[in-house]
Amino acid sequence: MHVILIGCGIAGAALSLTLQKAGISHLVLEQASELSEVGAGLQQSPNSIRVLEYLGLKDELARIGVPPAAHLFKDYKTGEVYLKTPLMPKVKEFFGAPYYHVHRADLLDIMVKAMDPENVRLNCKVVDVKENDDGVEVHLSDGTVEKGDVLIGSDGLHSMVREKFFAPEKPRPSGCVAWRGLVPVDVAQKLGFERNSYVWMGPHRSAVLYYVCGGDLFNWVGIGPYNDNAKESWSQTGSRDAALNEYDGWNEQIRELIAGTESLFMTNMIDREPLDRWVTDRVALMGDAAHAMMPYHAQGAGQSIEDAWVLGRSLEMAESDIPAALKKYENLRLDRANRVLLQSRAAENLFHMSDPEEVSRRNARFARHQQEDQDGFPVGQRWLYSYDAEKAVMGTDDEWRELSW
Repeated sequence: MHVILIGCGIAGAALSLTLQKAGISHLVLEQASELSEVGAGLQQSPNSIRVLEYLGLKDELARIGVPPAAHLFKDYKTGEVYLKTPLMPKVKEFFGAPYYHVHRADLLDIMVKAMDPENVRLNCKVVDVKENDDGVEVHLSDGTVEKGDVLIGSDGLHSMVREKFFAPEKPRPSGCVAWRGLVPVDVAQKLGFERNSYVWMGPHRSAVLYYVCGGDLFNWVGIGPYNDNAKESWSQTGSRDAALNEYDGWNEQIRELIAGTESLFMTNMIDREPLDRWVTDRVALMGDAAHAMMPYHAQGAGQSIEDAWVLGRSLEMAESDIPAALKKYENLRLDRANRVLLQSRAAENLFHMSDPEEVSRRNARFARHQQEDQDGFPVGQRWLYSYDAEKAVMGTDDEWRELSW
């Protein structure tokens, strides 16, 4: 079996490592000239960390990651904590794997360093993809054609593979833009930010904050109404004055954080409609190509990493029956990832409520959770964090399947 992957972001790298571990021949085609990531922080919960540890990255994750003590949901103006849920070390004790904040570039870097460079080819612009009875073809801009037995679209939100084989529709504009920045640790500490995951909620806006890069930098992302100047780019710079204007009336802790940020960036936020199929006999989607989602539940990268393990292990276990392997992968992954996609989209309203009565009901619900949730973990977190991709592949995840969200 020879597998061809298009795209070497976090999804493609995770699948390459899974296939490498299984001894399956594969080639990753990446159009960039170097393997690097832009963007900012990622929250990696036990469901994805568990897979990364299966892939041998445990020590490197501990080096680059920051273990937060808690999730804090706060009022945008007063800073009052409406809900506090535990993270480290309790989350590791309860779910069997840690929770880390990492920088996206750091995560991709440790993954790429663990990959066999013979399995990756850079500067490869794909111009066409084909499937036939006995294999797949990938046509490159230089005129070469790569042939294999399986084609995996790990080619992100604007996936050519998705467009060609599944759904030729445009991504969905969310109506929101993300402002983001990184500040040195001393700036964040002077403002009183501890090693937690913070979610500040206000009318039509929210802000998520946490430490990354082993604790050397503090990452913040503010999401608010769409700005005509925002493009779908993680490298587009933004104005500090404009960001401060967007967060006028917010707690001074947030405003001083924005004011202390040297370089700001802004990104138009988009996601994808859920699909009802991800596979053909020899082609499969994974990661953002299959289920690009909003960031409110911090699961975009995590779901991609889950995909990688389930897909790679399904191919390994099915041996020569490729259609059966891909169908098994789809059956195990599609419903879960689509549910996370839709829940992430719905969470925008939870974070951005403006009607006083709605806000009051939300905060009362938070208060009930604080009192009633067993061991401090809401049902949604239990459903997300308890998932074990290896147990899913082996069919031994009955305990997780009894949970609901």
